[in-house]
Amino acid sequence: MRVEILTLFPEMFSGPFDTSIIKRAIDKEILAINLINIRDFSQNKHHTVDATPYGGGAGMVMQVEPLFKAMEHLAESQSDLGRVIMMCPQGQPFNQALAKELAMENRLILICGHYEGIDERVTKKWVTDEISIGDYVLTGGELPAMVVVDAVARMIPGVLGEMASAQADSFYNGLLDHPHYTKPRVYQGLEVPAVLLSGHHKNIDNWRRRQALLRTLERRPELLEKVELTLEDQKILQAIKGKEQEMRSEEKGTRKKPRT
Repeated sequence: MRVEILTLFPEMFSGPFDTSIIKRAIDKEILAINLINIRDFSQNKHHTVDATPYGGGAGMVMQVEPLFKAMEHLAESQSDLGRVIMMCPQGQPFNQALAKELAMENRLILICGHYEGIDERVTKKWVTDEISIGDYVLTGGELPAMVVVDAVARMIPGVLGEMASAQADSFYNGLLDHPHYTKPRVYQGLEVPAVLLSGHHKNIDNWRRRQALLRTLERRPELLEKVELTLEDQKILQAIKGKEQEMRSEEKGTRKKPRT
């Protein structure tokens, strides 16, 4: 996959993309990242890219011309621009399903906004998708672009040592991930669950699935409405909910009645 990132601050990407999994993917030529400085396409001697908004108001707006010039430059060298994504707060919420979808593309272009926003003509002419990583406002689109690249890269075959690592991640199949343990078996009196030491793979898989369902029910119950649950999953959830109801009833029964 080739990713083009249009930004005012290309130096921000040097740390995250020069280490760990992303760097290895680049070294293996599975992933190519091209950072494009929007200022290079400014047509004035000071390389400014912003101006006051028409109609008045606070702040500055990124101008249409530098971004048009940058996109035209890419269009000259590429017959297919692929998905052109604007990172912005009002965009489609980014999630694991969208990461998997984008990972199937051969090319992505990410536009990092700044100031109060980007001239709307850029969006109408070039942008195919607007994406938000959360309901909050950042100083620019660089951090969201890093998040998108990292999440998408993990879904590309060959980036991780084992694709099973990505498939076991939280949200990959709609559920939160199960708990993880490693050596030592006991630390300061805290023990690894016995089932994980049993060597019985079916029991381990069942335990992990149950834990994933339990964790999702406790922390993000709304996810269960969107995931396709098996008959066994439904039985497990019913058993968990039944046990919780039983515990609440027991707690209620053991409470002392107030004195009259």
